[in-house]
Amino acid sequence: MAYKIAKAALKEHDVNIFLYLDAVHIPKLGQSPSQFANVGELFQELSKCGAVVRACSRCAAARGYLPDEDGVCPDYYDGIKITSIYDLAEMLSKSDKAITLSR
Repeated sequence: MAYKIAKAALKEHDVNIFLYLDAVHIPKLGQSPSQFANVGELFQELSKCGAVVRACSRCAAARGYLPDEDGVCPDYYDGIKITSIYDLAEMLSKSDKAITLSR
């Protein structure tokens, strides 16, 4: 769902995606879901199309994903960075709309 919304929005808007809590597992390399699309690959595609995709640093660290000083994590797809929760605040302050998805 998030991919489809973001892909459609990219046609007319800037798109920022912030991964929080267990969502930081989404961009992990090497996942091979058999019954649905690999969402990490889809998010990488969104990043290549201009979406900004970031993951919460504390959430990622608590789950074993550690970035280098530029926010790049060797366990993540290219284009997706680990960053501070303060970047979420920055994203929201520059946005005129926000969509939150959770289960």
